[in-house]
Amino acid sequence: MVEEHNKRVRQQWLDCINARDIDTAIELLHPEFVSHAPGRSDVEGVREWFNMLFAAFPDMHSTTLVLFADGDKVVHYIRVEGTHNGTFMGIPSTGKHAVWTLIDILRFADGKMIEHWNETDSIGMMQQLGLIPA
Repeated sequence: MVEEHNKRVRQQWLDCINARDIDTAIELLHPEFVSHAPGRSDVEGVREWFNMLFAAFPDMHSTTLVLFADGDKVVHYIRVEGTHNGTFMGIPSTGKHAVWTLIDILRFADGKMIEHWNETDSIGMMQQLGLIPA
C-alpha cells in the first residue's frame, strides 16, 4: 500500500536525522523537492538547515507522537529536544535544554518526499532558551 510505504520512508528520514546521517536522509528526497518552510526551499537548503541544527543542538533528538498518511501525503506531529550548545540562526549558545513540537506535512512522488510544509512551536523553544519572556 502506498500510504504504508510513505510512512516507512518518513520513519527512515527521522531515523537518519536522529543519527545525524544527513547524506542518507537527503537520498529520501525527490530531486525536485520543494519545502515551504523558511530556510529550506530545496534539497541543499534542507542539508544546510539540518547541519545548522546539528551544530546548534548536538544532542537533538526527535520522537514521533502522531503519524498518519492519506494518499500521497504523510503528516507527523513530533517532539524535538536538545541542548542549545552552538549558534542557532545567529543566536549564540545559551547552554539551555529545550523541548518543542512541530507538525510536518509531506507529499510524496515516486516513493520519495517531494513537498514539505511545517509549523513549529518556535515561541515555546525561544522561551525555554531564555530568548523571549515566558
